[in-house]
Amino acid sequence: MQIAEQKVVTIDYTLTDDQGTVIDQSEGGKFAYLHGARNIIPGLEKALEGKGAGDAVKVEVSPEQGYGPRDDNLQQQVPRDMFGEHEPQPGMQFNAQTPDGQTITVTVVKAEGDQVTIDANHPLAGVNLNFDVQVVEVRDATEEEQAHGHVHGAGGHDH
Repeated sequence: MQIAEQKVVTIDYTLTDDQGTVIDQSEGGKFAYLHGARNIIPGLEKALEGKGAGDAVKVEVSPEQGYGPRDDNLQQQVPRDMFGEHEPQPGMQFNAQTPDGQTITVTVVKAEGDQVTIDANHPLAGVNLNFDVQVVEVRDATEEEQAHGHVHGAGGHDH
């Protein structure tokens, strides 16, 4: 069976940056997603289209087909007291609300005095992503999986 829309695909993958540093990897071929439901980044989904169980795929995904380019406008300074009793340290991540009510993740870049610099870019924005993927299984999605747009019990990754 080939990977196509409405197929549940189980993959085993390793994700590295251009320096070869491992950013993420699946645990024992346990990452499953619903193909065509935008559950993984576009560049990886496109590369897996038409593949089948047992296929190995190496793909380089540009930021445009991954998590987007970095946007310096997404860095800003906020007052330290916005963090309440939490002591912000560089690298810490917090959930924040946008003015339109969306929840986003921000990363603390630096904390000096009363000001904290946060960055709302995805941590992998602007990064070339190198996937080494082994297709483990391809099956038809159940009606429930199709209706909900994701695989029940799938790993909590967003790659």
